Amino acid sequence: MSSPKRARKKATKRAGTPRAKAAAPIDASAQAKSLAAALERGVAAGKLDVLSAEALQTLLAAACRVYGARREAGEELSPVKRNAMSATDAMVTASGLLRAADLSTFELGMWQSWTGR
Repeated sequence: MSSPKRARKKATKRAGTPRAKAAAPIDASAQAKSLAAALERGVAAGKLDVLSAEALQTLLAAACRVYGARREAGEELSPVKRNAMSATDAMVTASGLLRAADLSTFELGMWQSWTGR
């Protein structure tokens, strides 16, 4: 059993301990727009290493997961705005995504016919 003096000391010590402030909410949309603008400037300047390969892969995978989750939740959403990228960029990226998931275009076609997407 603690003495009254010791109990007061513990209470004072706890009361004097600063509480951690709640983390400010992250505005991912604003950060994503800012990052996208920085990436576009880098590409326009010919600086293709504006993002490391690992960072690019992580970012693209996260964007695909968010997009997939929103579509699975029933949201009708295009992955990019019309004319936001060239047809070549779309085809190279789509091909890379299929290869990364170990899928062929045949499997994509079958999935699209089964799901109507």
